[in-house]
Amino acid sequence: MRGDQLARQWQLIQRLAKSRSGAALDDLAEELGCVRRTVYRDLDALMFAGFPVVSERREGRVYYRFLDTFRLGNVPFTPDEILALAFSEDLLRTLEGTVFHDSICSALRKIRAGLGPELTKYLAQLADSFRVLPGPHKSYAQYRDTIQTLNDAVLNRRTLHMCYRTGRTGSVATRDLDPYRVWYRSGGLYVVGLDHKSGEVRTFAVDRIRRLEISDDRFEVPESFDFDRYIGSSFGVIADQAVRVRILFEPRWATYVEERNWHESQTFKKNPGGKIELSMDVGSTPDLRSWILSFGSGAEVLEPEGLRAEVARELEDARARYESAS
Repeated sequence: MRGDQLARQWQLIQRLAKSRSGAALDDLAEELGCVRRTVYRDLDALMFAGFPVVSERREGRVYYRFLDTFRLGNVPFTPDEILALAFSEDLLRTLEGTVFHDSICSALRKIRAGLGPELTKYLAQLADSFRVLPGPHKSYAQYRDTIQTLNDAVLNRRTLHMCYRTGRTGSVATRDLDPYRVWYRSGGLYVVGLDHKSGEVRTFAVDRIRRLEISDDRFEVPESFDFDRYIGSSFGVIADQAVRVRILFEPRWATYVEERNWHESQTFKKNPGGKIELSMDVGSTPDLRSWILSFGSGAEVLEPEGLRAEVARELEDARARYESAS
């Protein structure tokens, strides 16, 4: 396993760095819990990565060590932890230009500054073996100040004066908001809080905020507010009352659907002919309807009847549009 190899090579690096007189091959194999051949391969990998490994024979045994000039550096992390941080840099690339992505980059720069050149090169080679590429997402570099203001307001429990553009109508209105959480979901960044205008807890897209100002008014998050419960029935970002949703997928989509975690309430049922039925307790929202439509004729809503009718109407409208254009 790749993880075992990383852990073993990391132990080998630390062992050689501590032993100025060298370590015998048999002793290394015993300490690392592997055979001599595996130690040979790991030593070759370290030398290829630029580590100054030298060997010398004494009393019929071969000892391995680093050159006296080699220093491991101040490294309080395991390679898995450093790679995890590098993964975070990739995962947060969707928020490039914001405090979230910039903070991870800053942390990694500080870590790399404490590494020796050999270890820096070695970890860079390992990182090249693992890549995380973000899917479709919004660009938030221009909203850096907005995000920082949101963070400050959430942490300090301060009410915000907000000018916001509604997604459906495009209308712009001002409102006061008690921000409870900043939330990243499905390639977008959102703020959840009490909207003074409606008197309800609502979700707002950060990129639709046109102006934001922290007020002097403070608020307390009600003890009754449970964020996990608030988003529990969401399929996407719109909160709505949960209903039982059943969707039947054609065989060509069965494996794709079954392999993924769409919602914590999901269950699957295999049907004759290779079809699969997905059941979830979620809000019947536009997010859910758009997701179902993305499968085209490969998905059929079994219930609720209202959602089935909405999806059928969308598909019929699409069919009519294609026919009128031909």
